[in-house]
Amino acid sequence: MSKFAMFGQLIAQPGQRDELARLMLESAETLQGMEGCIYYIISESVDEPDALWISELWESEEAHAASLKNESVLAVIQRCRPLIAGVKPVKVRPIGGKGL
Repeated sequence: MSKFAMFGQLIAQPGQRDELARLMLESAETLQGMEGCIYYIISESVDEPDALWISELWESEEAHAASLKNESVLAVIQRCRPLIAGVKPVKVRPIGGKGL
């Protein structure tokens, strides 16, 4: 399978998770029509009040890399940076399951 997936945990500055989520959801809207993006899901952590989880699936690693060069995506990233205290990305390789 040639799909590319990532999970990432974003830790917001204390008390800034809702604002960070709002900005990240703008990014998700930008990705709606983006070629190669299968899904991009933002979730709030139940146990960590400043944490968001991002789940994304792409047709390929190249499609993901191309998204990071998109002007709209870059603008959202720049707006989010001051709200982020930490990032923990995890690259994974999908091997099967429902939805693939």
